[in-house]
Amino acid sequence: MVGAQQLRVLAALPALVIAVISVGELWSATHYGDDAPASDDWRRVDELLAERHRPGELIVFAPQWIDPLGRHYLGDRMDLPMVARMDAARYPVIWEVSTREHRAPETRGLRATGDWSFGPLKVRRFEQEPAEIVFDFTDSLGLAEVRGRAVGRPKVSLEEVAFAPHRCIRVEPRPGQEVVLSFSGVELGTHLVAYAGLADVFTRRDIRSPADLRIEIGGKTVGERRLGVDDGWVRLEVNTEEAAAAEVRFVIGAKQPRRLVCFAAEARR
Repeated sequence: MVGAQQLRVLAALPALVIAVISVGELWSATHYGDDAPASDDWRRVDELLAERHRPGELIVFAPQWIDPLGRHYLGDRMDLPMVARMDAARYPVIWEVSTREHRAPETRGLRATGDWSFGPLKVRRFEQEPAEIVFDFTDSLGLAEVRGRAVGRPKVSLEEVAFAPHRCIRVEPRPGQEVVLSFSGVELGTHLVAYAGLADVFTRRDIRSPADLRIEIGGKTVGERRLGVDDGWVRLEVNTEEAAAAEVRFVIGAKQPRRLVCFAAEARR
């Protein structure tokens, strides 16, 4: 949990992630109006969650810029996998803490099963059918065959993408080259979901050229996306309902140096 133990984890994180979070906290602090939630409002939210929140239930904030304050007051209930998640699909319960009637993207299309108000803060509880994770490519990076020319070996790390932390596979292809990560004999389920983006706010600022991600199953291209510096954490989804176990390849390329491509992917049903 994000308490004393989590602070020790944060101390080991890349300085960039911490710096970006600090900028977000400063921005949020200066953009609250007179209806800003008081510390007592947050305390009452924390008391509600202490009574009703269970381990493994996701907590999200809306609008996005209150996230640093939410983590400040409720961080002991949020572990690192939750904060750096790929998306919300694996969570059966989502708690949304919002202000000014904002909604989080993770709860769109869901109906609240609980609703509480504490000053300008609103807490809603949602339930959904969680995705069954058949194969997690990020956790299985050690099984991949890596070909092509990269700066260093692809690795799983915590990276900043779109001013948020994401646990992902980081690949830095050499200019004009492609890096191929091949996973053999993958059980695919009904659909493959991937997210990708360009990591590191400073290299995005200094180098404006895109990178490319291509997904191949059984030697055929099933999805591809150009990743621009302003695109953020983008989603690709491929229907694999008719596919048996197969080789899955992620192909990453860029024309310019220092394109830090961050991606995560799961086979689901």
